[in-house]
This record gives sequence, C-alpha cells and structure tokens, in this order.
Amino acid sequence: MFLSARISSASKSPIQSKTLITLLPIFRRLSTAAVPPMEVSASEETLRGNLAEKRAAVDAQAEAVRKLKAEGAENSEINAAVDTLKALKVEASAVSRRLQAVLSSNGGGATDREAFRQAVVNTLERRLFYVASFKIYRGVAGLYDYGPPGCAVKSNVLAFWRQHFVLEENMLEVDCPCVTPEIVLKASGHVEKFTDLMVKDEKTGTCYRADHLLKDYCKDKLEKDLSLSTEKFTEMKHVLAVLDDLSAEELGAKLKEYGITAPDTKNPLSDPYPFNLMFQTSIGPSGLSPGYMRPETAQGIFVNFKDLYYYNGNRLPFAAAQIGQAFRNEISPRQGLLRVREFTLAEIEHFVDPKDKSHAKFVDVAGLEFLMFPRELQLAVSFSLLQGIVNNETLGYFIGRVYLFLTHLGIDKERLRFRQHLLNEMAHYAVDCWDAEIECSYGWIECVGIADRSAYDLRAHTEKSGVPLVAHEKYPEPIEVEKLLITPSKKELGLAFKGNQKMITEALEAMTEAEALDMKAALESKGEIEFQVCNLGKSVSIKKNMVSISIEKKKEHQRVFTPSVIEPSFGIGRIIYCLFEHCFYTRPSKSEDEQLNVFRFPPLVAPIKCTVFPLIKNEKFDETAKIISKSLTAAGISHIIDITGTSIGKRYARTDEIGVPFAITVDSTTSVTIRDRDSKDQIRVSIDEVALVVKEVADGQSTWADIMWRFPTHSA
Repeated sequence: MFLSARISSASKSPIQSKTLITLLPIFRRLSTAAVPPMEVSASEETLRGNLAEKRAAVDAQAEAVRKLKAEGAENSEINAAVDTLKALKVEASAVSRRLQAVLSSNGGGATDREAFRQAVVNTLERRLFYVASFKIYRGVAGLYDYGPPGCAVKSNVLAFWRQHFVLEENMLEVDCPCVTPEIVLKASGHVEKFTDLMVKDEKTGTCYRADHLLKDYCKDKLEKDLSLSTEKFTEMKHVLAVLDDLSAEELGAKLKEYGITAPDTKNPLSDPYPFNLMFQTSIGPSGLSPGYMRPETAQGIFVNFKDLYYYNGNRLPFAAAQIGQAFRNEISPRQGLLRVREFTLAEIEHFVDPKDKSHAKFVDVAGLEFLMFPRELQLAVSFSLLQGIVNNETLGYFIGRVYLFLTHLGIDKERLRFRQHLLNEMAHYAVDCWDAEIECSYGWIECVGIADRSAYDLRAHTEKSGVPLVAHEKYPEPIEVEKLLITPSKKELGLAFKGNQKMITEALEAMTEAEALDMKAALESKGEIEFQVCNLGKSVSIKKNMVSISIEKKKEHQRVFTPSVIEPSFGIGRIIYCLFEHCFYTRPSKSEDEQLNVFRFPPLVAPIKCTVFPLIKNEKFDETAKIISKSLTAAGISHIIDITGTSIGKRYARTDEIGVPFAITVDSTTSVTIRDRDSKDQIRVSIDEVALVVKEVADGQSTWADIMWRFPTHSA
C-alpha cells in the first residue's frame, strides 16, 4: 500500500528537524496493479503454505489408498479412503485457484499488458515517432532514431522542462562536451565503479547482465510456479530485495544454485565479472590522452562550480542545469526506449549550504498530495505514523516540483509514485534519494532520480584537481576559532619521494581534521605512519620531520565550506515512453467495425497543435486554408494542411492517431469549425479568430470547456 502524502512545512530547519512529510491517516485506494509486491506477500505466502499442506495431505492419502488396495482391504474401506482423497484434491484445487488469482492480480495480466504495449509500439513505429537506428542494416540494439512527431514531442517536453525549472528557479544553464577526459571520471569514481556484472554464454560468447537473469528467473517463479515451497518463496523474495547488494561471487553462486543458463541457447554461463559501462575513446591523434563518452551530464557542472559560483555573485544557494546526451554501453539493452545506449538527460545540480538546506519557495509545494513509497513500507517494517521520511526541505521541494512537472506533461498521477532508495541501493555518497517511478506495461520504471549527493562530488574534484571548489560565508564580526594547521616539509618530502613530492603534499593538505589528529598522535608516539595517497594508488611512510600538524587559535572573517548538492536527474526518453503509454487509447470508428488509435497528448506536448482540412476539394476552400495557415504560422502554432481529398472522418482519424488536439475544417470562406480531439465537440469560429483561439488553448491560457462557452457549437 502506498501512502498518500502531503508535504508539510512544519519545520524549515532541516538540521534540527527532518520532519517534512506529514502522512495522512487515510490511505489512498489503488488498483491492484499499483500495489507493490509486499502488499500481497502475506496472503500469497499463506496460500502457498496452505497449498503445500494440502498437496502433502493428498500425497499421504494417495499412499494410504495404495496401501489398502495392496493389503486387500474391503471395498467399503477403500471407497471411503478414495472419497477422502477426492475431497482433499478438491480442497487443494481450490487453494491453487485462489493462489493463481492472487498471482494474476499482483503481477498477472501479462498477456494483456504485452498486447497493449504492442499496439502502442506498432502505432509509434508506423507513425514514425521513433524507429530502430540503422534499420536498413538490421539495426543496433539500444539505439533509436526519433522521427518527426517524436522529435516534436521531445522538443516540447524539453521546452516545458526549461520553463518549469530553469526559468522558474533562475537556474544557470550550461552545455558541456560529451567527450570527457579520463581524469575527471577517475575523480568522480566512474572509471572504477561504473560497472555491471556480466556473464557470457560459454559456447557462443553472447553477453548477459547477471542480475537481470537472476531477477527474471525469480520473478517468473514467483508469478507462475504454484508448487514453489514457502521456504523457496521467502528465499526468492529476499533475493529480489537484496539483488543490488550481491557481490559477483554471491550472484554467481545463485545462478548455479538455480541452474540458470543462457536464455537463447540453454548453454552454461561463465562466472559473473564486472563490465564498465562507459564508451572509451582517446582525445587527439596520438591516442595518449584517454577519455570517455560521458555517462551523465552532472560532472560538467561540478567541474565548472568555481566559475558558476563567481557568475552568481558568490552567493548560495543556486542551481545549474544541463540538457544533453549521455552514453552507456548497456550489456543487453531491452524494453525499447527504456534502456538504451545513447539517451537525453536533463539534470539539475542545486548547490546549498550543508548547514541550511531550507528552501525559500517550499511553501509553494507544501499542499501537494501524491503517492509516497518510503523504504519502511518496502521492507514491510511495522510502523505507526511515519514522520521525517524526506531528509531535508530542499529535497522535498524538488520532489514536489517534479510531481507538478510530470503531471502537467500528461502522466497519470495515479500511476506515479516516489520511491525511496533502500539502504543497499544508496550510493555511498548519498544522504537520501527518491525515484519518481511511473507505471507502464513494463511495470514501475524509474524516470527521475532526486538525490541529496552531499558534498562528495565537489570534494572529489577538489582533491584530484588541486583547485578548491568551495563557498564562503562572511561573518558580521570576526570570530576566534581553533584552526588546524597542516604544514608539509617540501624539502624532506622531496628528498624522500622526489617526483611524487607534489602529490603527497596535496594529499597531506587535504586531510580531514580527524585524519590529521590521528596522524599527529601516531607521529608523536611512533615517529612514523603509513599514509594512503589516492593519487599514487599506494601507501607511503610519513616520518615526523616531514609534516607539522598543530592547532592554533586565530580570528576568522569568513567560513569556508564545500556545498552540498541536491540533484534531480531526468531520463527524458523514459518519461516520453511512459507518456506515450499513458496517452494511448482506442475507440470505435463511426461504423464501429474497427478500433481507432488515439494519443490524447495535452496541447503542451502534442507534436502538432492543429490540422487544417478543406472539407472538399474546392479552390476557394484551398485558398482559405492557406490564409488560416499563414495566421497560424505567425502565431507560432505548429500545424499541417491535409488536402488529400479523402473523407473528413479518415482525416480526423489520421490526426487523432498522432495526437493532434484540434482540427480546423474549412467549409466556408468566412468561418470554420474547430474540433476537439478527445470530446469530438466542434465550435464555429470566424476565420480572423481561428489562430487566436487555438493559441489560447494550446498555450494553456484557457481550456476547451472555456472556449465552448464563448462560441456556438457545430453539429456535423
């Protein structure tokens, strides 16, 4: 069960109090498909236990019948035992049907989902919203081309993203290169840690993601295998819960334990091993400067922090934003636009003082209600009324803004939830992280990540580059503080370490207070200590004469600190695909002999805002259509003219199928009809007013209902 949650501004001091979400005592009722697996686990587990008991009783009774027959018992005794066996089989069958019903309501309806998905995808591909890239060469998995209507939808989504976030929040937009030097991604941890575990078909060499194979196997068993014992049921539920936390050895052991083989050939699989998902390249003709295609856009913002902070007048908080391509060499891409190798990200890095993560505009989202899925519910931990489930006010503010963005695009709010990362999912640098997940035919899909990344990124780049990426807070009056002074002896370090002296000096100066005090104590007691230097990738021996560590009292005029980062990161392709599914439906044709496909895109994102149809092939009507087209172009309204001469009903159906919200039918030289796609209602408008009326509704200044009151209706 999800919580219907209201963001509350009960406290604006996130350090002293983390209460941000006040949960309503009333739970929102959801369709069965929207209930997370843990909701049905109790009844499912009970039914599995009952079924196991009934089947054991059936087996025992069958054995008793066989024994009676073998011993030559009387017919009456045998018949009574057989009747008991039949009754037990009926009971087992009843429990089996109930379990099947629970499984169907929980994860069932797969056939219907796949049929719906296929109808959507067929329409999208046929109307050229998107197609497989390099199609005439049989394509490449995980790469797709957007066609004309797909490009228009994507452009409209990004335009609204800029308006909703960049303009509304006065963000600083940047555009950084896709090719990134290796040193940047080493500092961020991507070179070492941006990996998935892969296995190979030992005979064909085909590669698979190990966790996907295990996940698919467990889900298939849980959804379809009625004979699964209670112990195995519980075990597989646990495997799915901790899947992201399994090491290569643990994952490999599970694959072998369950006898999982290559899906296509049933050949044995290799042991799992890490595969870095970044596309590697080299910068320049020599090949001596390694680089990568960026796996995210965030690092370009982090490395520019110093200049952006200066541009913003050395003031916090502020946010920087970037829209751009990112690249991940997925092991086995699947699910169409949901898992691809090149995709568009729109990311925001909101820099804030770690001691004050309040937000001035938090009150703007304080009254919103939406579906929350905190980790306590995912783990089915008992609770009363949860408080403080979002770490700070700025994080809560962006959750609210993301909700508004997605629902304005046309995402169904009943199929949108915010799921908190489990502890085993959290990145090592994250303080808190929530995913905006959208339900589609593939299940719940992560489309936006909203994370408090703490100060990890800026600190990592400060250490690697030697350039301090810090902010300053001036004090009204100077204050006396105890200051830790770390003074490396460059002479002694140079004699001992020669060419590595600079890197060791920088590492010593970058020590935290706790590390420095530990070193000071060790040097005073032992005279020597082993010191790990990340830049060198090894430990060195530091002696007492190589560094001076002391604490002195001094007056400070300002506080120097590394800002924390709140990051909303949007997978634009995933959002668009979910939008396609949420907007798609079918309705009967006029003759009711076929179903017509319709995309009910809001005018905000519709690829074309209106179409212009001369009712019949007529020179005067054609000329009138051209006049209307000019006025629409002048008003900045995307449109097409259809003068094919086919019936008006077929032309309406064609435009409904690509989601055009309004159709203008020219049946006079002085006035025309405007038809609404979803209601199919029509109004009559003079030619001079057509462009103004369409623009008013397309821009969201008025609704179709508002317009219906102002103009006479038209009956076909």
